[in-house]
Amino acid sequence: MADAVARDLPTTRYCATPDVYTKQLAEQPGFAEARLALDVESRQMVARGIFAAQTGITRIPVVVHVIWNNDDQNLSDEQVRSQIDVLNQDFRKTNPDISRLPEAFKALAEDAQVEFALATTDPNGADTDGITRTHTDTTSFSYDDAIKFDSSGGKDAWPADAYLNLWVGRLGGRLLGYAQFPGGAASTDGVVILNTAFGTVGTASSPFGLGRTATHEIGHWLNLNHIWGDEPGCVGTDKVEDTPNQADANTGKPEFPHVSCNNAPSGDLFVDYMDYVDDDVMVMFSAGQVARMQACLEGPRNTFEILTDSYVTEKNRHRGSGADTN
Repeated sequence: MADAVARDLPTTRYCATPDVYTKQLAEQPGFAEARLALDVESRQMVARGIFAAQTGITRIPVVVHVIWNNDDQNLSDEQVRSQIDVLNQDFRKTNPDISRLPEAFKALAEDAQVEFALATTDPNGADTDGITRTHTDTTSFSYDDAIKFDSSGGKDAWPADAYLNLWVGRLGGRLLGYAQFPGGAASTDGVVILNTAFGTVGTASSPFGLGRTATHEIGHWLNLNHIWGDEPGCVGTDKVEDTPNQADANTGKPEFPHVSCNNAPSGDLFVDYMDYVDDDVMVMFSAGQVARMQACLEGPRNTFEILTDSYVTEKNRHRGSGADTN
């Protein structure tokens, strides 16, 4: 069984977030309009530069729903905690491997001012370690959201306005994970990750064993697009000004510079978390991406806390935007 699973492990990054997005556009009334309004609002916020003076750190409580069929899929607490550690390094720009950034990209890298912690209180007010564990008869899941419901062998979401839901389990089709953009249904809001691409210990496996799949997918959850805009041939856009236009996804371990779309001399920003490279290559978010994430936290995901200095204050960012909150 272990050999069969190993043969089916992904060797190239595949994120199904665009597939989920397309499905939502077709099936969810009002979703397209909500997304368009959010993009317009995000561009306006970024253009006003309202995040330059921000000093608070947004704190996001996380619940990890471990969905397991075989014993080796029931991830250890240590593996779960290792993923939280990676997220806090990546989103605060304290990841040690950022030192490998090419000199041309160092000025672009930015601290996202977002931190994550396993939840300590469940939706009923009881103490929790922030981890749920569900045995399932389902041998693998797809991006149809079945993993997100008790009724289909998964686990129901905790309230999406109070927690970031991370579902971890066996995924088929060499899928590494997917996320739901802001504006979707609360019952499916969150991120799904393959169990062998979660954290840095235990079942975490190369080339996706450094926890960067969750970093990538949470970028989507905070309204970031793939850096090439999901349209090949230099016509796509990630709606971020400081990321160079690039022709398509980069995979594996590109060498600097990788030039496309007339973006010489530095070429593609393939070291960015929102590209498709291996975990040990992606090491940064750009300042423009951080501004877009902060616009999301100012708008549809404005229900989380801000830590200021040594105390916590309730986040109150309702500014009359009319943005949908999950």
